[in-house]
Amino acid sequence: MAISDLQRSQHQSHSLTLVGVGPGDPSLMTLAAVEAIQNATVVAYPVTKDGGESIAATIASRWIDDEKKRLPLLFPMIPEAKPRKEAWKKASDILAGLVKQGEEIAFLCEGDVSLFATASYVLLYLKRNYPECSINLIPGVTAVGAAAAAAAWPLSMQREQLLVVPAPETSDELDLILEEAAIAGRVLALLKLGKRWIWIRSVLEKKGLLEKTVFAQRVGFPDQKIMEARFLPATAKPYFSLLLIRQGWPEVLF
Repeated sequence: MAISDLQRSQHQSHSLTLVGVGPGDPSLMTLAAVEAIQNATVVAYPVTKDGGESIAATIASRWIDDEKKRLPLLFPMIPEAKPRKEAWKKASDILAGLVKQGEEIAFLCEGDVSLFATASYVLLYLKRNYPECSINLIPGVTAVGAAAAAAAWPLSMQREQLLVVPAPETSDELDLILEEAAIAGRVLALLKLGKRWIWIRSVLEKKGLLEKTVFAQRVGFPDQKIMEARFLPATAKPYFSLLLIRQGWPEVLF
């Protein structure tokens, strides 16, 4: 088969592309992400309620022209497992059906498609129930990486470990995470801070870690906040906020 024939054959095979659009700043989107959106006939994106706004679609809005079909898919942010599972299955059924009909789909995901991402659940459902569906993944800049860059703060160096984890629910859990991190030389990224900051601040203060902690809120958005945690009062923070904690630097540096 000639190269031109191979390229034509590949172009005609319809697929679903899971697209990471980064944490908020459209300029942080990759060229691959932009190209996937431009090549799509359908742009799908998650919403948390019917008629709600999509953060991912807002980030990528400049590349979604009026000719694109827009497909909001409902993914409720609730603790109950059954409605969330039903939403993942319904979205997977819809997306697989559209690919079968000949649509080229870009499913947008805030941040990266593989890190605490709605797209990951869709991917697993599709692989299990529609193994014939062609799926591509395009990684995106993470809020953790973007926050570290905005703070001019190296995430990990030399043999340091990096643990990315949702903020714990109790002070005992946080104590254990911090103790293990100190022993292992592990840098911590605590995501989805929210109301937990009210008590997490006091734990960090008691351990003398506030000056070693970076707070980041709505990274990449116009109202982004990046600061040392010691300047932050103990009040509830948005869901999209995180902490970067380094208890020490590699000895070879000093």
